[in-house]
Amino acid sequence: MDLAADSPDVRLRALMAWWREAGVDSAEAAAILEAPMARSAPAAAAPAANAKPVRPRIAKPPPRAAAEDARAAAAAADSLPALRAALEAFDGCALKQTARQTVFSDGVEGAPVMVIGEAPGREEDAEGRPFVGRSGQLLDRMLASIGLSREANVFISNVIFWRPPGNRPPTQGEIAACVPFIERAVVLARPKLLILSGGFAAQTLLKRDDGVMRLRGKRLTCPLPALTDPLHAMVMLHPAYLLRRPQDKRLAWNDLLAFADWADELNVPRQGGA
Repeated sequence: MDLAADSPDVRLRALMAWWREAGVDSAEAAAILEAPMARSAPAAAAPAANAKPVRPRIAKPPPRAAAEDARAAAAAADSLPALRAALEAFDGCALKQTARQTVFSDGVEGAPVMVIGEAPGREEDAEGRPFVGRSGQLLDRMLASIGLSREANVFISNVIFWRPPGNRPPTQGEIAACVPFIERAVVLARPKLLILSGGFAAQTLLKRDDGVMRLRGKRLTCPLPALTDPLHAMVMLHPAYLLRRPQDKRLAWNDLLAFADWADELNVPRQGGA
């Protein structure tokens, strides 16, 4: 068999020649040949009647930009109320989108002792104040044992101001967006003594990688360039940790006694206590 003679091109030319002899116009013949191809081409899918419109995604600022915005906003605040307002207006931390409210501080602004924890939990997120759950109640009892309270001589805050979903650890970007605010809070509060509750707060504010067990109970200084005088700081076990490991409460008690001695040396007023 002659395959070339039976090829599609040969058959197509023969068909066109036969149509010309039959009086079919060449343009009409071309339209007839193209019609099956047009019918076989897939039709464009019509949008569903109930399809939701696609909204363009709003790009989130990169972590570096968010940190720079946080530094600028925090630096512009000249008082703790102004810093609270700046934090409420700040949208550079993704945690704010999932939290119920901003948890900034509790206690006496300008108190001689400042306590800094990690991040709000469920109770703190609901109430809008730091350390109000079970760990907060334990913290109050610990402070009261050495004559301190949030009603009289203690100011309390956290490194992170919005509850991470499911109480997960905050990301580096979330930390970077919050640190300028807590550092500015310390500068504006100007406490005589700083209690860093737990390893996360200690490592973040002291700029150290040591674990909480190596840092706890020691007389340390907090390196904040905005302060001309050294800020005295001591690291203590977080109350939430003590609730999980009550056997370590003896360590916390020793730390509290050491803190009370240091407070007396610095003329920090205490009410009774140990």
